[in-house]
Amino acid sequence: MLIDNHNRQINYLRLAVTDRCNLRCNYCMPSEGIDFVKNDKLLSIKELMQISQVLVDQGIDKIRITGGEPFVRKDLMVLLRELSKMKGLNDISVTTNATLIGPHIDELKELGIKNINVSLDSINRETFERITRRKQFDTVHNNLIRLITEGFNVRINFIVLDGQNEQDILPILEVMKHYNVSIRFLEEMPFNGGSKNFATIKWNHKAILDHISKQYSDFEKLVSPATSTSVNYKIKGHKGTFGIIPSFSRTFCGSCNRLRVTATGDVITCLYGKPKTNLRDIVRTHSPEENIKDAILEAVGSRAKTGFEAQNEHATTIFDSSMTSIGG
Repeated sequence: MLIDNHNRQINYLRLAVTDRCNLRCNYCMPSEGIDFVKNDKLLSIKELMQISQVLVDQGIDKIRITGGEPFVRKDLMVLLRELSKMKGLNDISVTTNATLIGPHIDELKELGIKNINVSLDSINRETFERITRRKQFDTVHNNLIRLITEGFNVRINFIVLDGQNEQDILPILEVMKHYNVSIRFLEEMPFNGGSKNFATIKWNHKAILDHISKQYSDFEKLVSPATSTSVNYKIKGHKGTFGIIPSFSRTFCGSCNRLRVTATGDVITCLYGKPKTNLRDIVRTHSPEENIKDAILEAVGSRAKTGFEAQNEHATTIFDSSMTSIGG
């Protein structure tokens, strides 16, 4: 069992398999893009498996596969097949932009991987294309509906961007009210490679909820797990639910159970913190398992108490990275 220096149990790993993405969302990276890392700097499938096994042996029982866009990696399903066999790993989930998932939906179902988060920041074609800088709206929409209708546990992640998509908050709730899907509205964060920085945001969790309550007054707050990052609600007459994630306000730090490993092996104990160690060189040694274990224990043992404390570790450079390189 992994217990950090603030007595929080760590049982959830967000494992990035690539820093590449086929979209160019303007809140994730600058318009000119980023310098993606060379393939030899990325963890191989075998290395990702080795690291996952050590972490599962240490008490991780949930792994979420992230990117970049995970399905950009052509050997992703090899990893998922192997993870699905791992004893002690109870939950495998994927966060995706849903552009490339279509050919893999049947096998994902066969493997029992049914928890899928779809990043979708607009249900309007023009707005979607302006945010993503790509014309993939129909593909995303079709794959999303297929995932929902085929029984996957789908959560839509909608980052509220001031001046860009706030007009879609209410329409996406209305469009999705007939589906058993959770729509989660996230506060914006300035991780887009250094071309954006801000100290406050207009659309914080309180503003988002207030906006929704003006249209839907009859909703109830749901009981959520202590480790949930979202505060969740159900609107009367809607089949699904909605939640709000205070990702910028960081009100959930006290119960954080997450650890991140980037596609290059950086161990990040807080999204706002500096990497604590790197596992790539360790896993490429002759006998890496014990050294990986020790590196993880050291990283978890020096965790910041809150995202604000973690941000102070590198306050002047914290937002120089893009979200696609951090691992979401």
